[in-house]
Amino acid sequence: MIANLRSLLLYVTGGGVLAALLYVALREEPAAVDLHEVTRGRMEITIDADGETRVRDLFEVAAPIAGTARRSPVRAGDRVTAGETLVAIVEPARPHLLDARTRAQAQATLQEAQAALHVARADLQKAIEDRILAQSQFERVKALAERNVASLTRLEDATQRLAVAAAGEEAASARVDMSQSTLARAQAALILPEAGVEVPDSCCIRITAPADGVVLSVVTISERPVLPGDLLVTIGDPQDLELVADLLSSDAVRLAPGARASIERWGGPGPLEAVLDRIEPVARTKVSALGIEEQRVDVFFDLVTPKAQRTSLGEGFSVFARIIEWEAEDVLRIPVSALFRDGGGWAAFVAADGRAAVRPLTLGRRNGQVAQVLEGLEPGERVVLHPGEAVADGVLITER
Repeated sequence: MIANLRSLLLYVTGGGVLAALLYVALREEPAAVDLHEVTRGRMEITIDADGETRVRDLFEVAAPIAGTARRSPVRAGDRVTAGETLVAIVEPARPHLLDARTRAQAQATLQEAQAALHVARADLQKAIEDRILAQSQFERVKALAERNVASLTRLEDATQRLAVAAAGEEAASARVDMSQSTLARAQAALILPEAGVEVPDSCCIRITAPADGVVLSVVTISERPVLPGDLLVTIGDPQDLELVADLLSSDAVRLAPGARASIERWGGPGPLEAVLDRIEPVARTKVSALGIEEQRVDVFFDLVTPKAQRTSLGEGFSVFARIIEWEAEDVLRIPVSALFRDGGGWAAFVAADGRAAVRPLTLGRRNGQVAQVLEGLEPGERVVLHPGEAVADGVLITER
């Protein structure tokens, strides 16, 4: 009897263990997933770009003549007043040293000019003698004509010869003047620079500030030779700033006039506000860090944040701009990490009664974090984030 009970107990125990093993083997293990509730809210699409600040009205003072720019009377950071503050002094260029060949050529030119002047003076002397002779002949013929001894034709010939002689004297005199000028120019070519000679301020060009503001940069503090157009000083108002960002031309065409931008990473406690002012009409080709040719264009923004909140911001400071291309307040949003391609469209896994269900979606706009859902979801539904290979339609899921 006892043996029978033992056998029955063994059969019952073995059957329970076998049933447990079968249950464990056949039971469906739920896939652990991250779930996110779909909600409505604000959504915006931005174009992110690095930029820098620039003074809106920049005044560049350049050398008006070739010469020597004296040591700068101003330094970067000095405040200047239009028409009053002296910002640069330029003195005319001094003669430069001549090499042996140039000096020999200049000396030969000088000798040639001296000879030409000698010839011109000789020609003038001859012209004077011719005019004196013509004058005496005219007076003699005139006296004879008054006594009816000489004819009128002879008097007319004498008058003409006198006029020609007078004109020849004037021409010879003019050639003497020309020869003297040529000689002076040849002598000037041989003038040597005078070392250590102080040049008076009266001979220099004194340049004052073209506008009120601050000296932003001085090209060179020390005295130096300059050519016409060489930059000397840059002046502007560091508080009157604008922002310029370098964008792809394909991004720039999507921006509407007056587009807003959030300016970050400028060093201050919070972002600054800016508004699109203008887009350059011409793009330029630029090679990216990956060696790809891109069409880039400069986009300019007006800073809206009051100057008192950005006093430390100056010319050429680096910033990061988030330019708002599109925005809406009441949008049904889904994280882009929940989306996957299903055929030719988009879909997501929705948690329904503890299982994952594939839901085809119609999407609108997207940014790097969320996408706009036009059809396929309702607020409050939960979707699976980052669905892996273990997640499929109808699979049992559990939230991590």
